[in-house]
Amino acid sequence: EALLAAVLLVFITAIVGCSWEQAGGFQSDTLPGAAERAELHAKLEQHFENPDVHFELAQSYRKNGPWRQAKYHYESALRFDPINRGAQAAVVKILLDRGQQAQAGACAKLYIKQAEYSLQETMKLGRAFEQEGAGEYAFACYQQAVRLSPESPEGHKALGCYYLTKNEIDSAKECFKQSFRLDP
Repeated sequence: EALLAAVLLVFITAIVGCSWEQAGGFQSDTLPGAAERAELHAKLEQHFENPDVHFELAQSYRKNGPWRQAKYHYESALRFDPINRGAQAAVVKILLDRGQQAQAGACAKLYIKQAEYSLQETMKLGRAFEQEGAGEYAFACYQQAVRLSPESPEGHKALGCYYLTKNEIDSAKECFKQSFRLDP
C-alpha cells in the first residue's frame, strides 16, 4: 500500500505539475535569511495583496538568492502597488545586474514617464534609483524634476548632489546656487 501511494503521488505530481515542495515534499529554505522569509511568507498567507511584504521578501531573496524569487516578489509588489518606487528601481537594477540593459532601459523609461505627473513622485523614484546604484536613471529623474518644477529647489539640489558624485564640481555648484536662490 505504501509503495502504491508513493507511485500514485509521483504520478499525480507529474500530471498536475506541482513541485515536491507544493506537494508537501522534501525541499526547505536553507539559505541565509530563511527565518525572516518564513515570517514574511506567513504574513502573505494572511494578506497576499500586501505589496510591502512582497517587497521585503524580494529584498531578502535578492540578497540571499534565488534572484527569480526576488523578481517574482518585486513584480507582485508592483501588481498590488503599481507606483511602488522602490520596487520599480529594484526591478531595473535586477535587469541591469543580469545584463539585460535594453529591457532595464525600457522599464526605467516607462517608470520615469509614469512619475512625470508629480515632482514628489519623480523625486521619490530618483532617490530609489540612487539607492539601487542606478545613477543614470536617478539623473534622468532629477532632470525631469527640474523641468516639471523649475522654481522648486528640490530638483536643483538633487542634481547638484548627483553631479558631486560624478566629480562634476562646476555643474554641482550651478545647481546648488540655483537651489539656494530659490530657497535661501
